[in-house]
Amino acid sequence: MSMETTILNMAKAARAAATQMAKCSSNQKNAVLLGMADKIEKDASTIKKANQKDLARAKEMGLSPAMIDRLTVSDATIKSMAKGLREVAGLNDPVGATSKSWLRPNGLEVTRMRIPLGVIGIIYESRPNVTIDAAGLCLKAGNAVILRGGSEALYSNQALADIIGQVLSDCGLPETAVQIVPVRDRKAVNILLHQEEFVDLIIPRGGEGLIRFVVEHSTIPVLKHYKGVCHVYVDEGADLNMAGDICFNAKVQRPGVCNAMETMLVHRSVAKEFLPQMAKRLTNAGVEIRGCPETCQILPNALKAEQSDWPEEYLDLVLAVRVVEDMEQAISHISKYGSKHTESIVTRDYKRAKRFVRETDSSVVLVNASTRFNDGGELGLGAEIGISTSKLHAFGPMGVEELTTTKFVVFGDGQIRT
Repeated sequence: MSMETTILNMAKAARAAATQMAKCSSNQKNAVLLGMADKIEKDASTIKKANQKDLARAKEMGLSPAMIDRLTVSDATIKSMAKGLREVAGLNDPVGATSKSWLRPNGLEVTRMRIPLGVIGIIYESRPNVTIDAAGLCLKAGNAVILRGGSEALYSNQALADIIGQVLSDCGLPETAVQIVPVRDRKAVNILLHQEEFVDLIIPRGGEGLIRFVVEHSTIPVLKHYKGVCHVYVDEGADLNMAGDICFNAKVQRPGVCNAMETMLVHRSVAKEFLPQMAKRLTNAGVEIRGCPETCQILPNALKAEQSDWPEEYLDLVLAVRVVEDMEQAISHISKYGSKHTESIVTRDYKRAKRFVRETDSSVVLVNASTRFNDGGELGLGAEIGISTSKLHAFGPMGVEELTTTKFVVFGDGQIRT
């Protein structure tokens, strides 16, 4: 069977499965999610054995430590996947919920009702936990999903897909509600991106190159974020101990993810006090600092930042630092170089915090907290399908509700239009 036929058959099967999933009760969907969580824990050794094959291949290919970190399935990963599924099962089911009912002068009662999107295609790199997060969220929202993980995670993803399929079958639901593209060939992505007759939405997760490729080649609507150029702004009068902890966590805790801080902005009034102690802490953790001229005057060991550093997503232990005159300059810098992903302000001033929140155009804006909290699980969504920096039809982490849309339901009593 050709690859074109394989992908086409998968898309057709997903469309048929989506019709069945849309009719499922909340109890049926929750039974699947809880069954998946239990079986992932029960079959942890099988999953990790498959993952070891992927890791061995990744090391042979010379993948970076950050990529290998994303690829690794540990005991903590297993626990996190199961926990996420149980949290999603505990969320309210958005499907069928109604809102914004109103009565027209002619007696028509108009309501908006939430419905599944249908068939979702998700294209992603490395992280096998995305397979579980995506499957769980899509199923909870009554959708079918076609998953195309990175070639480096094929064995891990197939092991997880086998678990999901078994649980769906045990619950009397179509195994084709969740399907994994079974080949590494990138041609499969191109074929999937042209199944607009059967697939309703494409969500790419990964580096900027992958996302731009998907956007350029897809005939299906795409939800995306190109990169995460995230900022922390340390305001005038900020609690510098708090600022130090927030900035350190935002940069160092996991530098290879999209919600890690890439640029630190520091108000001039606190720069001479804050930067030396912050730089020492960051340097001890292996962070390379690239600073503006004023930063380099305060920190002689910092490298001079080039213009290309300000819009850069390093995904590594590298940090751009700029001293700014005031909040207006900080917001202007973010507006020019940011990616609408995540921004944070550290401040003691409530009015200034409100201004930063109001004027900063990003999917998540935090006050006195690390950028690392731009995550569906951390924000109470149970898990996330991805983070959208495009504003149609979602902005920010996408949970269950963002995987539905609304239709109008109108009740009449014989009205006709004149």
